Amino acid sequence: MSEPPTAPVEQARAYYRAIDDGDYDLLGALLTEAFVHDRPDRTIEGRERFVQFMREERPQTDTTHPVDTVFTDDSSVAVRGRLLDADGEPIVGFVDVFTFAAGRIDRIQTYTH
Repeated sequence: MSEPPTAPVEQARAYYRAIDDGDYDLLGALLTEAFVHDRPDRTIEGRERFVQFMREERPQTDTTHPVDTVFTDDSSVAVRGRLLDADGEPIVGFVDVFTFAAGRIDRIQTYTH
């Protein structure tokens, strides 16, 4: 595995690549130990728990996350994108707001539409 990127925008993009490619080592390397993902359907707390969920418990693992727009300021990154199924059909649109600590992704708040 290569070193994860350090720039917040590139970390956010790498997050989606890691999930889409099933690169759970990279996914874990991008996250703080205390990582929290707030989703409309649940909150997942802890890096290890989140990686386990992504690896073993997601309803669909053959999805992709095309990124449409990235917004950034000094302390966070927001990504607007789409979750597509294996056939490229839309499942949901989303906006993920990333916050960072210690040079890694510390929290993602997901909004869906």
